[in-house]
Amino acid sequence: MSPYLLFEKSVKEALLEDLGRAGDITSEAIFSKNIQIEATLVARKSGILCGTSIALTAFKLVDPEIRYENLLKDSALINSGDIIARINGSATSILAAERVALNFLGHLSGIASLTAKYVSKISHTHAKICDTRKTTPNLRALEKYAVSCGGGSNHRFGLDDAILIKDNHIAVAGGVTSALRAAKEKIGHLVKIEIEVDTLDQLREALNEGADVILLDNMSIAQLGEAVKIINKQALSEASGGISLDTVATVAETGVDLISVGALTHSAPVLDLGLDILL
Repeated sequence: MSPYLLFEKSVKEALLEDLGRAGDITSEAIFSKNIQIEATLVARKSGILCGTSIALTAFKLVDPEIRYENLLKDSALINSGDIIARINGSATSILAAERVALNFLGHLSGIASLTAKYVSKISHTHAKICDTRKTTPNLRALEKYAVSCGGGSNHRFGLDDAILIKDNHIAVAGGVTSALRAAKEKIGHLVKIEIEVDTLDQLREALNEGADVILLDNMSIAQLGEAVKIINKQALSEASGGISLDTVATVAETGVDLISVGALTHSAPVLDLGLDILL
């Protein structure tokens, strides 16, 4: 199912935020409603496109009579000057939807573009780049969709779809073993268990209790390499904590299976896109 089916409400709320109580008083003061224009959505910088249907939704919610043609699809590599979509319709309607459409399109394309850079850095290894739950409130599904458009993989979508035992859980439960055993007693047979470990001793303890995935938190490169040897394919290994574009290749070369990067969603710069009126 397309994530866009879930987010018409978010687009509508963004439009209401922008249009306020009186609408676009600038355009409505300058133009009559019957003035028709043609416009294009254009890339100002290169990157990976994401959010085309969100942009379409913004324009259509403002005015169903707008004619909107996507020329490029999500996940496409775009270069500066590429035309993403053509739009025809009322000038007041197109300008009323412009900023909301570009905000979503630029934000999601920025996430996809940053993800693609991380993926490219580790293409010589078997590791996968994953996102986290460090997402914009109420936009998680769209932001995780953007990660997938950039070639990344999705971690859990929320607290309800997988067990991830973190350091605070371990502290309250009284240790790795007690936390894992308590979780196993209560979960269904289809639910995977991941546990975060900070030391190699905790790693061995987690393996003894049959964890499915081991999150190796803030470990050095040497520790990651040793951890991969200890795991020896008994579980999936995931590296996490402060991993950047400068370090991700070295992390991947240790042999870990997964690398989670919160920056994909919480720090991705917006991809510069614009709307040009054709005169």
